[in-house]
Amino acid sequence: MRESKVTVKIPRPLYRRVKLVVEGSGFNSPTDFIVYVLRDLMGEAGEAEERPRELTQAELGDVKRKLKNLGYL
Repeated sequence: MRESKVTVKIPRPLYRRVKLVVEGSGFNSPTDFIVYVLRDLMGEAGEAEERPRELTQAELGDVKRKLKNLGYL
């Protein structure tokens, strides 16, 4: 059984930037791209859900850097 989905709001200018990245990238939609990026950042791409663990300082720094590069911070 598939899990239900929720809506996440992001600033419209960021969404426009994501749309530009998605064009010609192989992703079907901005949503598919955003889900891929979030799974990658959270370390869950292709993995079953598991109990969350504490991030190391290095991992936290990597996440912050990636979020900043994506325009979230």
